[in-house]
Amino acid sequence: MRKPPAPKRVSRIRPPRRGAVLSVILSAGLIVGATAAGASSFTTQLAKDFDENREVVETGIDQTSEAFDDGEMNILVLGSDAREDENPEDQRSDTMMLVHIPESRDEAYVMSIMRDLWVEIPDVGMSKVNSAQSYGGYPLTIQTVENLTGADVDHLVVVDFDGFSDLTTALGGIEIENDMAFSAGQVNPSYYPEGTIRLEGTDALRFVRERKAFTDGDYQRVKNQQKFLSGIASTVLNSTTLTDPAKISGMVQAFTPYLTVDESLDASTLVNYGLSMNHMSPSAITSFTIPNNGTGVTAGGASVVWPDEEGLAEMRTAMEKGNMAEFVEDLEKRLEEERLTPEAPGDAESIEEEEVTVSEDQQL
Repeated sequence: MRKPPAPKRVSRIRPPRRGAVLSVILSAGLIVGATAAGASSFTTQLAKDFDENREVVETGIDQTSEAFDDGEMNILVLGSDAREDENPEDQRSDTMMLVHIPESRDEAYVMSIMRDLWVEIPDVGMSKVNSAQSYGGYPLTIQTVENLTGADVDHLVVVDFDGFSDLTTALGGIEIENDMAFSAGQVNPSYYPEGTIRLEGTDALRFVRERKAFTDGDYQRVKNQQKFLSGIASTVLNSTTLTDPAKISGMVQAFTPYLTVDESLDASTLVNYGLSMNHMSPSAITSFTIPNNGTGVTAGGASVVWPDEEGLAEMRTAMEKGNMAEFVEDLEKRLEEERLTPEAPGDAESIEEEEVTVSEDQQL
């Protein structure tokens, strides 16, 4: 009987100097890279590489509406794990983030949406939020997220997870602070020690995908994805990256083929957005998970994440009034208090809406 393969250990490195880290803005810092390139002599070639290699889809976003011209910007970022022989629109969204940038452009909020959140899908009924894509493609996913968050989505970015592998290689690896040690992968598994680690290639891809290694499953995976995206943005902003034309070019060429965007999101638009945010302080960019009441089971037997309706209402009001900083601070305090309190069981009997029968989530 053969011995199982030994875990492949991810190299442990010294913690970097402390400082502000720019979190993800539009697909893991792509907008930052585009802005940096915009001031360089090879802008034309980079813009051509981006515009020719990205995939464009119809989203139903009305860019002539008043909502599109309200000053603020909301970008829905989806993580896709579609197989080669499957249409991405036929898949469930594995990762969902809404990037909210107020009109002032001096702050940004990256909101992770739990994929199993139990929500109302227009013209369908109650189901997990990530199933909207399988029912009505990107337009229905956008409509569902808009109803959930109260935000008008201005742009869509879909990232194929496989692109992270090539991107991290083009950047020479990224550094992140890992909360807990774990292994991922059945064949030649990768091992991630606690502390500051460097991720690159397959190790990076496994890091953002893994959920079975954690007792809280998707909750920890969402945290890891937020850390990973922040690590990419931090690496892109590093002076050695911004002053290296070959590295910037390699980053754009490596990642763009794995991007799907709405009709209006081209290289010129990205650069203009980036320039409008060039006065934003890195410390003013915040990542958090939208309010929820933990996991439970519906009357029909589906394992779901319950929405926190009161918290979501507060979030919608905060976005409307422009006081998101206060909302996030209160949310973090509340979560810390709940962390020390035993979790209350979900009330499955309170779900009166008809449950929609959907296929099991795709195993990663």
